[in-house]
Amino acid sequence: MTPAELADSIVAAVRDAVAGGELDVPVPTTVTIERPRQPEHGDYASPVAMQLAKAARRPPRQVAELLAARLRTHPGVAEVEVAGPGFLNIRLAGAALGGIAQAVVRGGAAYGRATTPRGLRVNLEFVSANPTGPVTLASTRWASVGDALARVLAAAGYEVGTEYYVNDAGVQVERFGASILAALRGEPAPENGYHGAYVAEIAARVVAANPGLEQLVAAGSGGQVADEKALAVCARDGVEMMLAEIRSTLAGFGVEFDLWKSERSLHEAGELTAAIEELRAKGHVFDADGAVWLRTTDFGDDKDRALVKSDGHPTYFCADAAYYRDKRRRGFDRLCYLLGADHHGYIGRLRAIAACFGDDPEQTLDVIIGQLVTLSRGGVAVKMSKRAGTFLTLHDLVDAVGVDAARYSLVRASMDSSLDLDLDVIARQTNDNPVFYVQYAHARISSLIRNAAALGLATSADPAFDLEAVDVSLLTHQREVELLGALGELPRVIESAAALRAPHRIARYLEELAGTYHRFYDSCRVLPQGDEEATALTAARLLLVEATRVVLANGLHLLGVGAPERM
Repeated sequence: MTPAELADSIVAAVRDAVAGGELDVPVPTTVTIERPRQPEHGDYASPVAMQLAKAARRPPRQVAELLAARLRTHPGVAEVEVAGPGFLNIRLAGAALGGIAQAVVRGGAAYGRATTPRGLRVNLEFVSANPTGPVTLASTRWASVGDALARVLAAAGYEVGTEYYVNDAGVQVERFGASILAALRGEPAPENGYHGAYVAEIAARVVAANPGLEQLVAAGSGGQVADEKALAVCARDGVEMMLAEIRSTLAGFGVEFDLWKSERSLHEAGELTAAIEELRAKGHVFDADGAVWLRTTDFGDDKDRALVKSDGHPTYFCADAAYYRDKRRRGFDRLCYLLGADHHGYIGRLRAIAACFGDDPEQTLDVIIGQLVTLSRGGVAVKMSKRAGTFLTLHDLVDAVGVDAARYSLVRASMDSSLDLDLDVIARQTNDNPVFYVQYAHARISSLIRNAAALGLATSADPAFDLEAVDVSLLTHQREVELLGALGELPRVIESAAALRAPHRIARYLEELAGTYHRFYDSCRVLPQGDEEATALTAARLLLVEATRVVLANGLHLLGVGAPERM
């Protein structure tokens, strides 16, 4: 019996008590199930009686006694104790607890995932770095976290659309084009331009793709028209080439997007004008000082925001408003933005945009701000990229430690905390390296399963394997019970990680699970040795091991990290 199944049994007990006239309360759709800190308090606990007491107009312990009496008749429940102010402390029957291992193996890759869709569409936008340079280390964190969050949300039953917003319009693109043009002329980059060897590389590729550009570059020093043409080509092709490199880099990191949304396409499709017209119709737009403004202060922003400047050009904020409208018009119920540490000001602006369009930001918007990442090696800061010149890139991190170690290390810390990664630690194949610790547990189990097959023992990979014939009631050792309890937690961990937008909870859960498995393995011999015969307990423990392998693999997949069978 998994925690979810136990929750269903408690809900059924409440329903029966209501039907029998013993309780007069709304029947909950689900109830809270917890794992007691002290094993002597049972396998699981629930505060449901205290949650129902007010509606029932009865003391919590009295409600708990009513529910306990019904639960004690359940064949999967061995004992129910009413404790403290009204907790239900529940101990499962041996077969019911061991049934968690059967449920895990039966579910396979689907174990832990929601069984029914939520009917909610979530748009998850992340990375969205300007296409004017390689993917930086800060953006690499968002690539890892964003992709893991998308996987977690999907596992929790949400319909998820991932999106990269391409800032291919505006001042930054012009500066990038000017930097490429300067590189072609052998001149220093302009003020606020882009530096690094990659600019010269892009410049060489732009010239190769446009044979006539060299003539324009040479002529540009003597003519404004030639200068403008050369600048336009450099900006256009430079952005396209840089974006292609970003796509390739992220794909190599295991990150794919459902949509690469061009800011320029919003301008060309008239979406900015349409957004202004809709906001004006809603009464939130006003004109002042030759500019067009959105009255965001009505919705908590610290100042009103310009949509169109006095020179007639739309602002970035106007594009943000149009983009919000575009996402909602595409049918997304909730919009989730993952932004960098320097974007705190965007929270109030985006909430105001949502409110101006008539939405409740609490219902339609999530803005998650992440903190910076720094690299060190042996305690000494790693300061810059050889290629980028002024910042560290995704390539720098992957070249140093590999994709798996990079992704896991970036996602295992809460997004609201700054992160210092020591390259020597995360590349080390020792137990003090979390990613190695978890992957090694999976590889160790895979080796054990191969050894079992070599001994002729049946495993779940055998077509004739009878899962239901394994006597899981034999799994009564303390370490076995602890491991079963840990395996049963995966669905709840996924649910909480999705609800809190916190994929790092998956990583921490996997590390705890790996430790629980290692303690089990050290205390409970799984395979027979020498001339020993395999027993029913051997089969039960082997199934428990296989269930652990499934959960480790499923959890690592949610993080976009491999589950190796050999290390």
